[in-house]
Amino acid sequence: MSSSRRAKRMSKSHRRHKKGTTLNLVSLMDIFTIMVFFLMMNQSDVEVMSNDDIKLPDSVAQAQPKNAINLMVSRDEVIVQGRLIASVKDILSMPIDSDLIPELQKELAYLASKTQATPTELELGRPITIMGDHGIPYKVLKRIMSTCQKSKYTQISLAVQKKEIKEA
Repeated sequence: MSSSRRAKRMSKSHRRHKKGTTLNLVSLMDIFTIMVFFLMMNQSDVEVMSNDDIKLPDSVAQAQPKNAINLMVSRDEVIVQGRLIASVKDILSMPIDSDLIPELQKELAYLASKTQATPTELELGRPITIMGDHGIPYKVLKRIMSTCQKSKYTQISLAVQKKEIKEA
């Protein structure tokens, strides 16, 4: 069957203007390169620890926390590395002469057995970061710190909320 002149002209035009679609990878690679450099430059070694139950005290300290075992103390419970260890009520009801929390001591011994201590840790003790609510009783904090010390976690850091310094 023969086609009309118009149909022939249209098919010729379609063949002439038909181009294969291609993906321009240069601009895509530029975007990914920029993203990689941006993420590398803005990377932080500090782990953000967050818990809505804990309101940290304010401080103007400039030192950044080190990566260590996290011990969180809210108004109701003591949590080590995400595991519930004891309740604050139980710690307060312990005998007056007892400074050690057995559950915490057992958990810290377990965590210490999982990793090999470095020579610095053998000399100075292992590091631990305590995130304590600003309203917890001093007696609870004292018992926790005493238990950490007896378990060879003597590099104790207290987490605080950074407060901006207002210059006069």
